[in-house]
Amino acid sequence: MRTNFDFAPYRRSTVGFDRLFDLLETTARTDAPEGYPPFDIERESEDSYQITLAVAGFRPDDIEIVAQNNQLTVTGRRPDDRDECRFLHRGIATRAFERRFQLADFVQVQNARFDNGLLVIALKREVPEAMKPRRIEISGTAANDRIGAPEGDRDVA
Repeated sequence: MRTNFDFAPYRRSTVGFDRLFDLLETTARTDAPEGYPPFDIERESEDSYQITLAVAGFRPDDIEIVAQNNQLTVTGRRPDDRDECRFLHRGIATRAFERRFQLADFVQVQNARFDNGLLVIALKREVPEAMKPRRIEISGTAANDRIGAPEGDRDVA
């Protein structure tokens, strides 16, 4: 059961969340079947991830991977080869597909490899030094530099 949700009231009362609302609305509108090609997303370490797509029947040159604006798009298109073979049964799906993955900030595609009908895409989060938290040293007077009356003005009892 799919329901539509109006994000307009939230858009009016927030600043800087446009990308999040766009993502939620786009996801709600998606009518594409989610089952093809099947995929796994694996977290290998704190900052390393791996996406594995089952793309049996495709060759590496039939697949295009594009990373742009925090979105990873994997597209597969096979050339029409109906004249080459006459199948008695065709159970391996080779229909064209487009699978999109929304990437978090600073997640970059490291590499992609094709192995036994599986497309494996390695991802890594690389936060720039300027964006990493850093400790700020506090400067001030040392314990010996107390505020007080000058030496000559002190009362001697």
